[in-house]
Amino acid sequence: MPAFDQIIPNDLPAPLTQWFSAQGWTPHAHQIQMLQAAGNALLIAPTGGGKTLAGFLPTLAAACRDKIGAGLHTLYVSPLKALTHDIGRNLARPVADLGLSCRIEDRTGDTPATQRARQRVDPPHVLLTTPESLALMLSYPEAPKIFGALRRVVIDEIHALAESKRGDQLMLCLSRLRSLAPDMQVAGLSATVENPAALAQFMGGAEIVLADAGPQPDIAMLPTSAAPPWSGAGGAYAARDVMRAIADARLTLVFINTRAQAELFFQALWAVNDENLPIGLHHGSLSRDARRRVEAAMAEGSLRAVVATGSLDLGLDWGDVDLVIQIGAPKNIKRLVQRIGRANHRFDTPSRARIVPANRFEVLECIAALQAVEAGELDGDGRAPVGGWDVLCQHILLLACSAPLDADALYAEVTRAGPYAGLTRADFDACMDFVATGGYALRAYDRWQRLVLRDGLWHLRDPRAAKAIRMNIGTIVAPELLSVRRGPRGGAPLGEIEESFAAALSPGDTFLIGGQTVRYDRLRDMIVEVTPQPTREPKIAVFNGLKMATSTELSARVLDLIGDRAAWAALPDHIRDWLALQARVAQLPKPGTMTSETFQRGGRWYFALYSFAGRNANQTLGLLLTHRMERDALAPLGFVATDYACLIWGLEPVRDPAPLLDPEGLRAGLQDWLAENAMMKRNFRSVATVAGLIQRNLPGARKSGKQATFSSDILYDTLRKFDPDHLLLQITRAESMRGLADFGRIEEMLRTRGQLVHSMAPHVTPFAAPLMLEAGRIPIKGAGTARLLEDEAARMMAEAGLTLEGFAAKTQA
Repeated sequence: MPAFDQIIPNDLPAPLTQWFSAQGWTPHAHQIQMLQAAGNALLIAPTGGGKTLAGFLPTLAAACRDKIGAGLHTLYVSPLKALTHDIGRNLARPVADLGLSCRIEDRTGDTPATQRARQRVDPPHVLLTTPESLALMLSYPEAPKIFGALRRVVIDEIHALAESKRGDQLMLCLSRLRSLAPDMQVAGLSATVENPAALAQFMGGAEIVLADAGPQPDIAMLPTSAAPPWSGAGGAYAARDVMRAIADARLTLVFINTRAQAELFFQALWAVNDENLPIGLHHGSLSRDARRRVEAAMAEGSLRAVVATGSLDLGLDWGDVDLVIQIGAPKNIKRLVQRIGRANHRFDTPSRARIVPANRFEVLECIAALQAVEAGELDGDGRAPVGGWDVLCQHILLLACSAPLDADALYAEVTRAGPYAGLTRADFDACMDFVATGGYALRAYDRWQRLVLRDGLWHLRDPRAAKAIRMNIGTIVAPELLSVRRGPRGGAPLGEIEESFAAALSPGDTFLIGGQTVRYDRLRDMIVEVTPQPTREPKIAVFNGLKMATSTELSARVLDLIGDRAAWAALPDHIRDWLALQARVAQLPKPGTMTSETFQRGGRWYFALYSFAGRNANQTLGLLLTHRMERDALAPLGFVATDYACLIWGLEPVRDPAPLLDPEGLRAGLQDWLAENAMMKRNFRSVATVAGLIQRNLPGARKSGKQATFSSDILYDTLRKFDPDHLLLQITRAESMRGLADFGRIEEMLRTRGQLVHSMAPHVTPFAAPLMLEAGRIPIKGAGTARLLEDEAARMMAEAGLTLEGFAAKTQA
């Protein structure tokens, strides 16, 4: 190994050199490269590789040389509030050890209002924040003063932001910061990137710094005493096995994909926690205090395990975590890699992780994910994302709150942001017109006349509107959430539940929140008041959570695994037997083919299509196929969709699925369905909220979810009738095709798997059996339902000794 002084460059200040030596550390090559980068840089390094220190090393070096004056020098942006808190704690250590007069503060939605107000006039040297809080700060007239001295921006977990509207928002904010502070440098940090060049393009251009990959992770399936069930997603069958693994580790992170499942699995663990080990629960619907208590307990080493959702799977540095357990299939290879990295958070130590599939199909997905990790493959199309127009509209409104806007200068600034580099002037002008007037159909209404042109600059028409605009900032439009508190007014906050769930509760009902069962008492002032009720069986709060679909790459790997008999050697015995039985009874799905089957059971005909296209696409397929079956007099009664298949049942058999799967017919049916579908209105509400057309929060008042839905439904119907090409309708249609319908995956499936293989099975097949046990069935009310009602009426009349004709004759007599 080279001598220490041969590795550290001469331009690293002596105090930092001594500090590294005192820790017994040698700087990694990628950390030195980040220090020496002349411009923007994108660092891709494995978890535990010192990415955060690499991002802050130039700041620490500048502070050691007394080159940090008054004002904000470094801005750190994270996708998670919890991550800013964690980074602040970790960064405080070298600052204290080096004796630097460097003030570090965070600025998120959890920061007290008095501190946020002070930061506008007296910003710290290092500010840790989120994209939403940064956008809000840029909306104040003081923005040029706050950010004028800015020299560095560090974006942590940049890959996670690049995949959402939050990333669009952040890149627009960076473009504005470059106008306010032309000399600033941007450092992007990530551990999981499938296409570094595309991510660098997203940043607006950056030098790519690649770190050594480090040791291969120790990752495998967790042995369980029982085989996974045929259906379900909770993983409770393995609770005792997971508890044994927790007992054998120092600190375990147990990841699960949704908040409701996290609550359920936490309860299942407590039920088998015979040693009474301290375990915690962490997800986004818990109160801030509850989350902070768990984070502090983890940092202190007083917990043995934490059950968590995505609220802890990014960047948090809990050094004592030596085991990660993923409950349920990860749905995404990158997500699994990210979560694996939470264990043994050190560069030279392999991460240790175990996976627990929730059901039999998920065994295949988990094995496919393990193989992908071993091969070093990630999912994603690798293309640089294109920025959303609704986010741009919000950005324009926020900047107008800060100062009057010059449209030409703003267009030049916006197109310097990576996601908007291809934005045409015509599309930009359409966004400006919408922000100023509401668009053609709404320009007659005073409430949407928000900007006015004076002396060549766009001003806020009513400066008093700035407060309402700031109150409605953000690109995440979640369901309406109500605070849950213990006891009457002033009781301790427990977390939040969705308004729709609260509306279904009656006094005395019980539900789970924060790992405890509570009884609903009353709803007062938009607060759900509850009383702890540990002895009662709970309902489960329907948290919005993360409804994930299996990625295209992971689905393809599962299909390859099923179709390759040689690969079955890696499968458990019960899975091999299951696949072999499916091959005998019907057909096995395999690459290049579209496999389906029809069978009869209980007086119903079932049609199963094994698309492996993901949950959203299969949900869309179910809707479109049942519509076409209705047209062809096949009398469908309902369907259910999973990530792997769509199962439809009805009164007539599907003997030839080819006409149902005609691509042109499916696309035409999708357009008709989207035009009338209620989900389009929900998507429109989300788009209109982000774009600023609908405001949920107003000074001194707050719309309920029902009020906001009513307002957006009226607007949607009005625009469809009088302005069908309105900007927001264009955005809604495009997003619905991509997100709600996931129609691109359906078209990809039809294009790449052209050979249609259909079986008329003698009975329910091994692959269809789990589908028939799946929750979430969707009924179809059409001709099939009418036929059932007529048949039932005839049977009842026969039981009464009457025919319909005889009954009519007696009535007339």
